Amino acid sequence: MKLKKRVLLSAVFAFMSFTAFSQADSGFGIKAGLNYSQNGDLIASVGDAAGDIVEGSDGKVGYHFGVFYKAKLAKLYIRPELMYTKTASSYNLNGETNTYDINKLDVPVLLGVKVIGPLHVFAGPAFQYILENELESFNINDAENDFSVGLHLGAGVNLGRLGFDVRYERGFSENEANFVSDNITPEIIGRVDSRPSQVIFAVSLKL
Repeated sequence: MKLKKRVLLSAVFAFMSFTAFSQADSGFGIKAGLNYSQNGDLIASVGDAAGDIVEGSDGKVGYHFGVFYKAKLAKLYIRPELMYTKTASSYNLNGETNTYDINKLDVPVLLGVKVIGPLHVFAGPAFQYILENELESFNINDAENDFSVGLHLGAGVNLGRLGFDVRYERGFSENEANFVSDNITPEIIGRVDSRPSQVIFAVSLKL
């Protein structure tokens, strides 16, 4: 756990250190938006039933907000972000729909390039630290790895200080959490993949 916190603090420090690259078009900003997310498969066993049940998730809408710093480097830019994100997805278990919520800190580090006019494209690694995870009607453990890495890939437009972008995020590896039913008969036990897969819509304002 100490190592994970050390890595997260290092990412935050790296985010702040980009101020050293300041140029005319560089600077801080704030951002917020909505995300449509789906987690990985849920695998469960119900009572004495033979074999496991495998359920894919249904997407639900979540949200995010945070800050960013854009460092202009010739025709390219580097844009680290620090965001609080809430994702949600749902699974159908034993005839009921159960929502799986994850609250996390995200630190994407994006490399972008202007394409034409206000249009730009970007990509880069995204470091995430899970703060809390909850599965409705179940007692769930923390995810196997609080800290994980994924990829952001997207495009956006800048209209003065205002920016709009859409991106896709995908986690690189499975990150399972074990659960057991809470006052449900027959008992349901299993595990759920907490790896993110989401489309993110954001509005940003350069300060």
